[in-house]
Amino acid sequence: MIVQKGKKCLLLRVYLESKKKSKVTKRILFLLMIPVIETKSTAEIREFQENKLSNLLEYLNTNSPFYREKFLKEKIDIRKINTLEHLKSISFTSKEDLQLRNHDFICVSPNKIIDYITTSGTLGDPVTFAATENDLERLAYNEAISFACAGANSNDIYQLMVTLDRRFMAGLAYFMGLRKLGAGIVRSGPGNPELQFDTLKRINPTAFVTVPSFLIKLIEYAENKGVDINATTVKSAVCIGEPIRNNDFTYNKLGKQITDKWNIKLFSTYASTEMGAAFSECTFGCGCHHHPELLIVELLDEHGNDVEPGTPGEVVITTLGVEGMPLLRFKTGDICIHDTEPCKCGRNTIRLGPVIGRKKQMIKYKGTTLYPPSLYDILNDLHEVENYVVEVSTNQMDTDEILIKIGVNNPDELLEKKIKDHFRAKLRVAPSIAFLLPAEIAKLQFPESARKPMLFFDKRIR
Repeated sequence: MIVQKGKKCLLLRVYLESKKKSKVTKRILFLLMIPVIETKSTAEIREFQENKLSNLLEYLNTNSPFYREKFLKEKIDIRKINTLEHLKSISFTSKEDLQLRNHDFICVSPNKIIDYITTSGTLGDPVTFAATENDLERLAYNEAISFACAGANSNDIYQLMVTLDRRFMAGLAYFMGLRKLGAGIVRSGPGNPELQFDTLKRINPTAFVTVPSFLIKLIEYAENKGVDINATTVKSAVCIGEPIRNNDFTYNKLGKQITDKWNIKLFSTYASTEMGAAFSECTFGCGCHHHPELLIVELLDEHGNDVEPGTPGEVVITTLGVEGMPLLRFKTGDICIHDTEPCKCGRNTIRLGPVIGRKKQMIKYKGTTLYPPSLYDILNDLHEVENYVVEVSTNQMDTDEILIKIGVNNPDELLEKKIKDHFRAKLRVAPSIAFLLPAEIAKLQFPESARKPMLFFDKRIR
């Protein structure tokens, strides 16, 4: 195999699943690669996934108590499920299923479980995910190709400003993926701007992994301390947990707030513990790429029908290559748009836009349908607002009520009017406003059990 240098070289697009490749070859491919399946035609990707689907169904029928029962109950003959269209004959898996039947999803014996991961459940208690050695290897592969998609290589040093403990999957995944990629890693953890800038000074990282709103805190800290952030070695940031783009892939208010002051490239991602994989943005910044060797993805309307590109739909995923807890037609609850046009980077997979909202977080307010990100975008555009949380409750009329608690040191009536006028101009409705001290809002955002900032509190009576 001839290896040429340069991030855009497609001679390295070799599919890594082949066990015949040497360790040296695999190492080289991880440095500058686009998996070959991601550059194939739609028909070829479909054929590849249908072959993987047959293997998955056999595995679930043999090893998963939950899915074996589902197949029997729904009278599913897995031998007849041999196309992606046939997959639709199987009912969805919900978050409530995971909550109520958690251990029935586990497909391996306890001695094969290497890592226990938890994610927040919908009924109060967290859901446990069991990962095997192969699952962790798959996770590392996903993150390696995702970082490579975002232009990373072995010369980079990534400052991980995320949680690596508390049974959190993401921090571990980033660490393993960057390690596989051969990049340098410094685990500075979340928060503490002083520590982050000390790390910048001592180690000279080239990129961050962070919640994007924390970059605003770093900018404010630098301005107060007289630090020239554009003189640092950081050139990019992989952003998690919050959208930085609009549906047309331009930067939203948060993205613009960051890039107007800090000359760095921001990369979007979309991921969840349940999928054990990620949709990642390439250097062209026009949506998060699907990795079809890891996931079958459907985008569906409320009736379970496929939506057209550019039309919002719920993301439904089927995991490929997961050993411990595979999922079949799992409803994420996330609403996104997608694009099917080939990307300039050479990938032909679908691309997801930012999460418009979560299905269960949809708000019906004074005749208007809203999702929390639309509220965040407006609040992020107001420089007087230091921090905030959004609370939704059920009022006496049995309809949704919105209260936004805003962190401001010196609030007044003029500021409240300005904020409400801003909401009316953008959304045609204005929520209720309550001013608190920024420190009080910070406590709401980061309760003791939290692993990431909590901006939305749903107190509605269901």
